[in-house]
Amino acid sequence: MESGPRDNFTFENIRVGPNRENLVIGPSRAMREVAAVLSRLVDTTVSVLIQGESGTGKELLAKALHFSGPRARQPFVDVNCSAIPEGLIESELFGHERGAFTGAISRREGKIERANGGTLFMDEIGEMPLPLQAKMLRVLQEREFERVGGSEKIRVDIRLIAATNRDLNAEVKQGNFREDLYYRVAVFPIRLPPLRERREDIPILVAHFLSVYAEEQGKPKLSVSPEAMSCLTSYSWPGNVRELQNVLQRAIVLADADVIKPEHLAEQVTSRSSSPVARHEGAVPDVDEAQVLTIDELERWAIDRALKICRGNVTLAAKRLGIGRATFYRKVEGYGLIKRGARAEAPESK
Repeated sequence: MESGPRDNFTFENIRVGPNRENLVIGPSRAMREVAAVLSRLVDTTVSVLIQGESGTGKELLAKALHFSGPRARQPFVDVNCSAIPEGLIESELFGHERGAFTGAISRREGKIERANGGTLFMDEIGEMPLPLQAKMLRVLQEREFERVGGSEKIRVDIRLIAATNRDLNAEVKQGNFREDLYYRVAVFPIRLPPLRERREDIPILVAHFLSVYAEEQGKPKLSVSPEAMSCLTSYSWPGNVRELQNVLQRAIVLADADVIKPEHLAEQVTSRSSSPVARHEGAVPDVDEAQVLTIDELERWAIDRALKICRGNVTLAAKRLGIGRATFYRKVEGYGLIKRGARAEAPESK
């Protein structure tokens, strides 16, 4: 971290990952506000809830907080609550004793215990099953827990940073997330804006990623033509910074000189109709011009279509839609799409 007045702290040069991933703070007002908030949080131990769409860089922000603060030399332990099967997440978090269940042939430390003295980053915390939420609340309140199958009280000192792409406040109202845990997790909420709301940052992000990926691929220093940059800054980026990274990695491979041109970019970026809705014209249900579909009708159709495209693979379908697996299951059941591959007819005109 560069020395200097705390008010000028921007996180720009923090290396936060094994692949030289940096949390790049650009000139946009939205990200400058994020940087200002982070500069006040970096030396604290309060719990932070990072809210934002998939691909916005929530984990990078969490790492920047950890590796810039007094716990930088202590463990940074991450757990993705949506990626672990419900039957295993308790053991993954809390660890287990030998013989606690079939296959538990030895004692195992959980993620919470490994994070002692450092930071526990819980990604997609809204996907945590309700029964485990009570146990997690106790960890945050009492700073102690028991391994699965054990009775020993284990004391821990952790800083919790959580992330979600869902509205946890709404999940509380719907009974999917404990209110008491929400207030423990969201001591300080931060919203990480999507890329479409901070287009001014795209040129600096492009320069950063080109520098990193060109060196990795043994390419010379690359520049971007004005036409290509226009495409990049006008695209809606539904996949956010992660999508930008993928587009630039592809462009570096295709570029046969030292300049990236529009023809080196992915088709969705250079298309005149680059919004997600326009790209899927023809795939939406046929309706009369006077008909207005409800959000529920469109959501039901989108979920069914994702299941068809993914051939019933629920995990993949949920990922393609940008929602958690548990949420996806609830919606499938709620809309009556019990058969995972069953096709829901397009809504009829009313």
